[in-house]
Order: sequence, then structure tokens, then C-alpha cells
Amino acid sequence: MAELAIDRGFLPAYAKLQRPVQHAVLTAIDKFSAHTHAGIHLEKLSGARDPHVRTIRIDQFYRGVVLALGAERYALLNVLPHDDANTFATRRRFTVNQVLGVLEVRDQAGLDEFTASTEPSPTTGLFDDVSAANFERLGIDKELVPLLRRISTDKELEGLSTLLPQVQYDVLTGLASGMSVPEVWEEMAERIVDDVNPDDLLTAAQRTPDRIAFVSGPVELAAILAHPFDVWRTFLHSAQRDVAYRVTYTGPALITGSAGTGKTVTGLHRAVFLARRLPDDESKVLLTTYTRSLADALGKQLRLLSSDPAVLRRIEVVGVDKLAHQIVAQRRKRITVATDSIVEPLWEEAARTAPSQVNRAGVVSRVSPAFLKREWEQVILAQQLTTAEAYRDTPRKGRGAGLRAAQRDQVWAAISGVVDKLASMRMQTHTQLADEAAALAAGAPAPYRHIVVDEGQDLHPAQWRLLRALVPAGNNDMFLLADPHQRIYDSQVSLARLGIPVRGRTRRLTVNYRTTHEILDLSVKVLDPHAVVGLDDAPDSLTGYRSITRGSRPELSTHRDQNDELESLIERVGTWLDQGVEPHAIGVAARTGKLVKAIRTTLAGAYIPVADDNQGTDGVRVTTMHGMKGLEFRCLAVVGLDAGALPAANAVTSAADDPLAYRQDLQRERCLLFVALTRARDVLYLSHSGKPTNLLPALT
Repeated sequence: MAELAIDRGFLPAYAKLQRPVQHAVLTAIDKFSAHTHAGIHLEKLSGARDPHVRTIRIDQFYRGVVLALGAERYALLNVLPHDDANTFATRRRFTVNQVLGVLEVRDQAGLDEFTASTEPSPTTGLFDDVSAANFERLGIDKELVPLLRRISTDKELEGLSTLLPQVQYDVLTGLASGMSVPEVWEEMAERIVDDVNPDDLLTAAQRTPDRIAFVSGPVELAAILAHPFDVWRTFLHSAQRDVAYRVTYTGPALITGSAGTGKTVTGLHRAVFLARRLPDDESKVLLTTYTRSLADALGKQLRLLSSDPAVLRRIEVVGVDKLAHQIVAQRRKRITVATDSIVEPLWEEAARTAPSQVNRAGVVSRVSPAFLKREWEQVILAQQLTTAEAYRDTPRKGRGAGLRAAQRDQVWAAISGVVDKLASMRMQTHTQLADEAAALAAGAPAPYRHIVVDEGQDLHPAQWRLLRALVPAGNNDMFLLADPHQRIYDSQVSLARLGIPVRGRTRRLTVNYRTTHEILDLSVKVLDPHAVVGLDDAPDSLTGYRSITRGSRPELSTHRDQNDELESLIERVGTWLDQGVEPHAIGVAARTGKLVKAIRTTLAGAYIPVADDNQGTDGVRVTTMHGMKGLEFRCLAVVGLDAGALPAANAVTSAADDPLAYRQDLQRERCLLFVALTRARDVLYLSHSGKPTNLLPALT
């Protein structure tokens, strides 16, 4: 009986087909199952670059393109109008990568045309330092090497992006972005296969689950095609799959990678993989992150990835704040969380009444509310200091200018006043709750076998102590996903000091699969070029970070005032809707909640649907830059990029008072803007009124 697998690239194409064509596709697949090839006109094509490519009849207008893998197995590659299907089929050639053993596809006709139109480079070539032997070692086809010797610029290499096999293009963009041959080799080392058979397409396809989905039967196939775009988003690329499905990590593992590299979907696959291996429903995997909204999003994506009730029962998805609340609630009934609206006035009062200080320049100044709050969270709570004496002697690494003993006493007194007032109101912050929950969990049996943590760069040390106490140390105990370049809160963490050693078990994802090259290029320029320190105490750079998709350049729109800016936003969002972009695929980000409220009102007044989670209504998502974390949009507008709004004045320490704290605060604002920009998948629109922020690089 013939069996038909599904190419990953077909899924979003299938989602766009009209309903009658989709039904015809299902009928054709049923005929495959019934082994009635004659009824679907399985045909070879004259002039095809690959003898294994066939077409099948879908209806009188559409044909499907399939690849004969051998042993009565076929892969459905695409469904297109008749002439387009023939063009698609005749241009492509499928081969087996001789290093990784995976199935590859290239636009052979396009490569031939590119080669004919490319002259030998009169200047230094982009790959002059890479020998033919190293190309071969990295899985690059020998026949491509003469063409690569002609490539002298990144732009010329980008011309090959839609023509080359993805694995080979990934290798080339890594080399072009500054990675050395050994660094690229290390990225792919775990995927190397011995004794590759270049003629065995079926085995190669089975080694390529990031491209080819072999379904178990009609039920699984129907589930895939019922929600094709959602399923497409849960596919893993080969580097991600290596990380997610590794059988054993001998302790905590840290997976880093900047925006769009697929850390979240990798973590979801890891949670499912671990849950399937658990012996019974009494064992649990904890899947957690730092906010409730992100935890809710993880839960939705998890249900897309697996519908197996046994697997879902073994995975608990909960935000770390809620988790801490649950643990403390088991001990005492009354818990009141102190919100920002309650705590911020207390810090402001403490700063007003605190004694003045003299900075290094001899200028008399008072400590700011933000300084006191951060000193409490990042020094006192982080190190669990309980006395003024302990605070007086403790190191304050990363906290800016030093404080003399007398100044520390003054700061301690001011902070203690706030803590005492919270205690008198019988209130705690989330960080305090996490600290208490960690102490309670440390004295109880660990309730989880495995823990998967997303967005770990924004967790506080108290939250890390809690998570460490919830799982016994051992193989596969903690699977951690983080990116210090997206750190939008103040937490500076050393996992090793918290009993979570990850050295030797750190992997880095470098390919952005979400954002186009043009959007990514702008976004990276927002960040400070100096390497940041990761959670493993090692520098974390963006070397090798690149996108493999092309698109339009981001657009910057300048306006005389905010009203004019919002009117233009209405026009831009309306244009996207008219072009067929669904409302939920459009996002609008701003720095402040005040501007977000104005944007919501403006769009609603123009009869544009705006998402409202409280009422359960769908629409354009309008939120702060902080709220953009974990989201993704086809089209994104980032507005209000004014010099007076970004960086936010109340979020940045004066450079005169504390130069180091100023640089740290400014970097956090850069990270916040970077997070917002990289939520865009295809189109990025930027706007400001008046003078633009200096955090945004010039658009070229």
C-alpha cells in the first residue's frame, strides 16, 4: 500500500487553498491509501531536474507535486494550479546531504541561472578563507564551491537564499556572519551521520522530521490538516530537534538564543518528550515562565503540539509567581500581593525621607525610588540578607557606584521602612513570596521529576531558588531557555551560585526563523554591541545570529504631533486589514500604558477591532513593549518612538549620579525595544512625533 507523507512547507500553502480544493486534496490522499495511482494520474515530467518528482491530479485545475522516496512512500510537496505545479516540479532537485544524511531540496534551475549570471569576483571573496576540504566537511556540495568562490558580498549570498538547500545556506550564513569553521562544525556535530547512502531518499527523509512528516494514519493526517498553520509553527528545525530530543543531559541544561531562534517551541517539545518517558501519571513535568500571560500562551501551544491526554496530565503549566503563591497558600490562608500601585508610593516616600548623599563628582543628591527598590531586590533579597551588618559587608556586583558603610546604613534604614510597612499591611511582593516559597519547598519532597523554564533571563534569584528546590538534582532535572539580550527586568543571575550548574551543558541557537533579515538587521543595531554576561557567567555574544528569510525593509514615519501619528496608524492598520491580514496577526506596541490606552481608543473609534482578553474578544493586539514578550505578528507597528518617551526618564538612573547604573538602565531600555521590534515576522512599521529616540538606528 502506498503511503503519503507531508512536506512541512505544504502546510501553510494548504491553509490558503479554497475549501473545495482542500477537499480535493483529501480525496487524492485517500486514493493513495487505497493504492489507486491510476485514478490520480501519477505522472513523471519531461525536462524535470529530478527523476523522483511526480505530479498527481487534484482536480481539473490543480495538481499536487510529490516526491517518490522509494518503497511505495511518497511526500506531498505542494498543491498548485496546473502550470505552476509543473514549473515547481521541473525546477527542483532532491539529494542527500553527505555529512548529515538529511533530505535536501534546491532550486536547480535557479542555481543554473544564478551561476550563468554571476561573474568571477574581482575583489576579495566572502569565503576565501574556507578551503574546499572545509566546505566538504561542513556538508557543502562540491559542485557549489566554484560558484561560492565568486561570492564577494552578503547581498550576493542572500541571492542564493531561496535556491540552496536550507542546511547548506545555514552553514554559509554562519560563516559569513563571522563564525569560524570549528564553530559552525560544533553547531552541527551532534547531527553528523556515518555511512550516508546518497541514493536512499527514504532514510534521508526519515532523518528530516523538521521537513517531512510521516503520519501514522488517516486520523493523524486529518488532525494535521485541520489546523495546518498551527502545526507548521510547532515543527522543529534540525538544530532545535537535536536539543529538544537529546535522551540525557547529565544535569541542568541551558539553551540560549536570541529572538526568533525557537527557544519556546524547543522547550515545548522537550516537555512533551520528557512527559512521554515518565513511568506513570503520578510523575510530573513543570513547564513554567515568569508571567501568567506567558504561561497561558505556553499552555495553548502545548495543546497544539500534543493532544495525548496522558502526556497533558503529566505536564503542569503554571507561571512561577502563581506557583509560589500556591506553595505559600498551603501553609497560610491569607496572602495579599502588593501591586505596583501600592509599593511605588512607599518607595517614593522612602526616597524623599532618606538622607542626601554626595556622589563622585561632589554633587549632593538623594537616592531615587528606583535605586532603593532595585537595591532591595537585586542585593538584599537576591542574597537573602537579614541584618544591616550583613548588608554592610556584602558585595554589590553589578549595582553601580560603591556605597560607604555609613551610606549603606542609611539605605538599609530606608529599605527596612518600606518592608516594615508592607508587613504591617500584611502584604508581600511576588519576589518576597518566591523567597518564602523557596524556603518551604526546600524542606519538603520535590514534587516534579523535570522542570522546563522559558524566558529564564528575567527570573529573580529567589525564583531560581524555588525552582531548584522543586526538582531533585540528577539527569534531565532542569531544561532552561534564556536570552540575556532580551532581559527586560533587573535580574542579574549566576546559576552556578544558586546550585544550578550548567557549564558543559549549554547550547546556543543562532538562526532566526521568525524575523526577516531586514527586520533583524535593524533590531540588532538597537543593542549595545558589547557582549553581555549570560546565566552561565560566560559572555553571550550575537556572533552567528542571522535570519534566513528576506522581506521588505522596515519603514519609519515622522509626524508633527501625536494626533497626526495616530491618524497615520489607523491608515496603516486599515491597509493591512484590506490586504487580508487577519486582525489577530497585527500588533501595535508602545512604551507606556498611557499611549497604549490612547491607541486602543483611536483604533476602536475607527471601527478597527481591538483584542480584549478580559472580554474574550479578538482583534488587533495593542500592548506595551513589556507586553510584547512571547508574541509574534505578521505585521507590527511600534509607535511613539520619541526622544522624550524612549528611554523612559523614570527608568534610567542619572549618569551624573551613577555612570554604571546609567549604562545598565540604558541597556535594559535597548533590550526592551529589541524585544518589541523582533515580534514582527514580515512587516515592521515605526513612527514618532517630534524628535526620534536616539536608541533607534538610522534606517538605510
